[in-house]
Amino acid sequence: MGQKSDHAVMDKPKVKKNLTPWDIVQISRHPKRPILQDYLSFMAKNFIELHGDRYFSDDKAMIGGFTEIGGQKVMLIGHNKGKKTHENIERNFGMAKPDGYRKALRLMKLAQRFNVPIVTFIDTPGAFPGLEAEERGQAEAIAKNLTEMASLEVPVVCVVIGEGGSGGALGIGVGDRILMLSNAIYSVISPEGCASILWRDAKYAPDAAEALNLTAKALHNHGIIDEIIEEPGEGAHTDAKKVADLIEKAILKNIKALQKLSVDELLQKRFEKFSAMGKFTVNK
Repeated sequence: MGQKSDHAVMDKPKVKKNLTPWDIVQISRHPKRPILQDYLSFMAKNFIELHGDRYFSDDKAMIGGFTEIGGQKVMLIGHNKGKKTHENIERNFGMAKPDGYRKALRLMKLAQRFNVPIVTFIDTPGAFPGLEAEERGQAEAIAKNLTEMASLEVPVVCVVIGEGGSGGALGIGVGDRILMLSNAIYSVISPEGCASILWRDAKYAPDAAEALNLTAKALHNHGIIDEIIEEPGEGAHTDAKKVADLIEKAILKNIKALQKLSVDELLQKRFEKFSAMGKFTVNK
């Protein structure tokens, strides 16, 4: 029997235990991995997409609008990848420009006005790094989102469903609860980018993936994320409906818990959550 290609193995996976961080990176980028549009079709009812940032354009790499999840009204915002080539080109491979982050913030403020919880779906290699994005204030748009999200007076639940890359992910990632699929990744930089900087050679990406602690398990151990949602088989692409059901249950459970808090308690706990990140002890 001839040797199967990696792609064939991924399409019809045999459950593998003890996945390395680099294995998980590959699963998070699987071409058949469910994207935001898939989860919308499974769990969102009466989704009303809202367009534009009221400054420049309607960035198709970031979408959002009012919807219902399990009977709970929410403002759902997320990175908008595609599956086919023309979809990814139209949506810029889920890499939002400043217009996308400003649209996201506009919708968050709208949700606050109507006292509706916010749910964000994170799935991007990173914010778009092109010249046009820099000209329109990419860094400022993301920084403003971080500041404004920290003070939103409604519950915010963030779900990392695929790639959570750099500031592009953080731009919609400041929440009271950070949930993450077990084969998703969340990191300050891609393994390839890290390898190119540290070793000046992208072939060291597997070593970078190990060092970055970008897996759900590692991030949960460090207190960066709050909950891991286990995927079936070797990835969400093997049973997208089941994964959608698990995400829906986790979102509703966390929103219910957060709604019991007063606004002051919500803001204080959010502040404590993020201010505690990055602390470390030195063994003497």
